[in-house]
Amino acid sequence: MTVRLKALLLSLLVGACTAESVEAPPPVVRASGPAMAGPSVPAAGWRVVLIAGDNNTQAFDNGVDALRAKLARRGVRDIRVFTSDPAANPGKPVATAANVSGALRTPGGEACLAFITSHGDESGFVLRQARGTVAPSSLDAALDAGCGTRPTVVVVSACHSGVFLSPAMRQPNRIVLSAAAADRVSFGCGAGDQYTYFDQCLLQQFDGATTWQQLAGTTRDCVLKLERDMGIRRSSMPQSFFGSAVAGLRIPGR
Repeated sequence: MTVRLKALLLSLLVGACTAESVEAPPPVVRASGPAMAGPSVPAAGWRVVLIAGDNNTQAFDNGVDALRAKLARRGVRDIRVFTSDPAANPGKPVATAANVSGALRTPGGEACLAFITSHGDESGFVLRQARGTVAPSSLDAALDAGCGTRPTVVVVSACHSGVFLSPAMRQPNRIVLSAAAADRVSFGCGAGDQYTYFDQCLLQQFDGATTWQQLAGTTRDCVLKLERDMGIRRSSMPQSFFGSAVAGLRIPGR
């Protein structure tokens, strides 16, 4: 079954990273149950898929390349990286619908990590090479096929990426981190940005975190501070979900 796509007017994304003028309530990290010791998976046991979904800013490819380097230094060997800008990244696999679906659905490893950084709307994240968006239901089906009940971490860094904390995505073996609430935009995806705000904070906090839950909290705090410093009044409100079986899951190499 291939990734299902919905048509998207990409011109609407130009303003997706602009600030709004309403004061935001404080974000909440949500868990499915009390924090507990989760499985510890050796770095070499992780299977990783990193996807830059759009090519109208280098920030997305910068994010996946930086995370790949950090994971590789931790001993993760099975890492697949996809770009939506083959002209600027010759030789790197392209984030087509078939390539992304195939990578996510390929079984293997003791644990899975999928990191997607792109534009997005309330239907899902943008996959420019497919000229559409990938919906939460499509991502859920691909993860079921490729990861099954193994510990699975999903990070979606995009506007409105809170839609990926859907009921179907909230499985006991999954951790889901999103850059924004379902009704909020995220920031830092302009043509001149090195990283999106969320990606920048996640990368900055990565080396100091032991568990994914700790990384989610410090990344969220970093994003809120960065948005305040930039004068953004309507926060992106990064969201998190931690399945009961993996609430204490350690980051690879920790």
